[in-house]
Amino acid sequence: MLSNNVPKNCFRLAKRQLSVSRVAKQVVGGVKMPDTDFTPEKYEGMSYERAREIRQKHLVPGLLTYYKTPIFVHQGHKQWLFDTDGKRYLDMFAGIVTCGVGHCHPKVEEATFKQMRKLWHTTNIYMHPTIHEYAEKLVSKMPGDLKVCYFVNSGSEANDLAMMLARAHTGNWDIINHRNSYHGATPGVLGLLAQQNWKFNTPLGFGNHAMSNPDVYRGPWGGKNCKESPVQTDRPCDCQPGHCSASDAYLSQLQEVLDYNCPNKIAGYFAEPLQGVGGTVQYPKDFMPKAYEKIREHGGLCISDEVQTGFGRLGSHFWGFEWMGVMPDIVTCAKSIANGFPMAAVITTPKIAETMKQAITFNTYGGNPMSCAAASAVLDVIDEENLQQNCADVGTYYLESLAKLRGEFEVVGDVRGKGLMIGVELVTDKASKKPLPAAEVLDIWERTKDYGVLFGKGGRFGNVLRIKPPMCITKQDTDYAVAVLRESLREYADAK
Repeated sequence: MLSNNVPKNCFRLAKRQLSVSRVAKQVVGGVKMPDTDFTPEKYEGMSYERAREIRQKHLVPGLLTYYKTPIFVHQGHKQWLFDTDGKRYLDMFAGIVTCGVGHCHPKVEEATFKQMRKLWHTTNIYMHPTIHEYAEKLVSKMPGDLKVCYFVNSGSEANDLAMMLARAHTGNWDIINHRNSYHGATPGVLGLLAQQNWKFNTPLGFGNHAMSNPDVYRGPWGGKNCKESPVQTDRPCDCQPGHCSASDAYLSQLQEVLDYNCPNKIAGYFAEPLQGVGGTVQYPKDFMPKAYEKIREHGGLCISDEVQTGFGRLGSHFWGFEWMGVMPDIVTCAKSIANGFPMAAVITTPKIAETMKQAITFNTYGGNPMSCAAASAVLDVIDEENLQQNCADVGTYYLESLAKLRGEFEVVGDVRGKGLMIGVELVTDKASKKPLPAAEVLDIWERTKDYGVLFGKGGRFGNVLRIKPPMCITKQDTDYAVAVLRESLREYADAK
């Protein structure tokens, strides 16, 4: 519990003022929304209409808002979100894969309150204990010689710095990434972002080369024998046991980029172990180790973007690159790192880190005491509550449950992922794999929200339901989420 001297006007006390809420008792397809013993505080702030007015007048018009009638979130607890009317939602997107240990986890709250009472902020030009304690704890989770870290505020910043570091260390310029990839949206990394709908019409990408995406569902090669996953695509495949011919084909695409687009020496290669914003795309077996070999033959560094895949979310391993059997030169991580506090990190080897002495690199808020305290508590919670194993167990159960929908509905083209990083791709029909039109995807998506389940949405065509919930969810939660999706798909089919 928090001590009694926490300022009442600073954040929310763990011992909350509880009020009677209007939580809907929902049963869908014979499955009841799981109960919770948490009751949100009564909301007494501005009206929904006033918030919409302010948003239209004073926030940039390009600010993305989910749903036709956006929900007005008031409070969160573990896997639950509550709106200003007290309606409860099962959060299957975790603040865009960010609240990894659950909303408002009491141990993370306690750590941040405790640090706040001592020191909110000082820049890292001074020494303070929290950044050093956390740095040691974070690199203890890293294998090999990945033992030096630099803290920034977001995954975009981390990837921007990693790109600069690869170029400075190697003395080379060109960087290879995958089509369909997302590595942030700052001007520096927009060249790495290989999806048209995120790009502005400005000069970018000089020295960045996107290779063909190794997608065994939608790409030219791959099928039902190509992935290390509890659920395979149902696409036919010529691969033999112990050898993935799709991997060979995509590696030839990488070699062509090296041969035709790049000089003899390159700076590096960026890849997510499992594409997030791109729609939970998983590569064929053995692709990544062989890709790393090719990059290193050309003098490049290998950068693993763990912004969404890190911190145990994939279940079998703490980091996605470990699951893929590779050792990167640089790792970037963010999102779940501090459970929602602005925080990110670049982790590399001592030798590569020495390159940063060439010039001054400074981040005012990087390694902020409160963010480091929160991040340290997150690592403790993951271990103490065995959340990595929960991702493995619940994630596999969830994937297998969702896979049944593929056999029930023509519009469910693919179910894929690992642990609690899952994608459900919606198509007009399984044979053509034509993406389901946006309006029809939104119809299904809106229905799931109305039933109290919040899914994300992504993929190049916006037709993939992104399922990346807090890592504390239960099998009962997934049963309700699957029942809601099944009912929404049924209603959509009946309405056509």
